[in-house]
Amino acid sequence: MKMNFSRFKHLYFQIAFGVFGLILDQWTKLWAVSYFSGSDRNKIIPFLGPNGDWLRFRLVYNEGAAFSLRPQDLMPFLPSWLFYLLISVVAMGVLIWFFKSIDKRDWLSRLGVIMIISGALGNFVDRMRIGKVVDFIDCDFPDFIMTRFPVFNVADSYVTIGLVLIFISPILLKRTHSLIKKEKELKNAIH
Repeated sequence: MKMNFSRFKHLYFQIAFGVFGLILDQWTKLWAVSYFSGSDRNKIIPFLGPNGDWLRFRLVYNEGAAFSLRPQDLMPFLPSWLFYLLISVVAMGVLIWFFKSIDKRDWLSRLGVIMIISGALGNFVDRMRIGKVVDFIDCDFPDFIMTRFPVFNVADSYVTIGLVLIFISPILLKRTHSLIKKEKELKNAIH
């Protein structure tokens, strides 16, 4: 049975998927903040696994950048909101340039870039709105390297899945990538 991925190949679908991710991210963060606010902010909602240990929800605020790095440590002369604004503008510019450079037939990589942009925008909105990122998904992978996986959110998931799509695209779309490469080689040989 062959899967039909034709709708994923259309730019409008990819953009809609990115917008959906941004809306879902913001909606779930609003839910987490409203549910966990109040006197019992350290509340945990078990969801999956024995005693809810594999997947649970709890509210955590990340006041740093990726992996909790703090902008004050990297550039102490910049206010943190300006640091995040500058980094986000540069990152968005690079991602948009990268998106435009991807052949339209490589729909998987293009979808991956849109997912990364969507996730980055989701966390950027948090930083500009409240000065920190709302995280609430707490997973544990038994017998993994660390005690618990860092708490994350929908935006983080979009970024991670987007990166995975970009890296596996040459494997899953091997024929398409081979054709694109041959066309580039032929074009370069002509010029």
